[in-house]
Amino acid sequence: MRANLYRLQGVDAPELNTRSGKDARRWMVSYLAGKSVECQLTGERSYDRWIGICFAEGVDIGGAVISAGHALDRRRYSGGRYRRLETPAAKSRIRRARYCR
Repeated sequence: MRANLYRLQGVDAPELNTRSGKDARRWMVSYLAGKSVECQLTGERSYDRWIGICFAEGVDIGGAVISAGHALDRRRYSGGRYRRLETPAAKSRIRRARYCR
């Protein structure tokens, strides 16, 4: 049985084949360990993943990963919801996806 795959709406995370992507994945696995996750899906799909805003025990996961410095705000899709949470270190280290500019 295959688990559902989700894409966090408004989050520009580094690709998994990069060091930043591997660091982000490790952080996410650790952050979510033992937590209950709920998602509010938009009804859209991208690359076989459902898109939505997800919460770990009531905390917005997108906001958490961005404020932890492992991702950036994808303004085109978030409407700037996470912009204030971006860290200076992440902005200088993580390459923003071209389609997110």
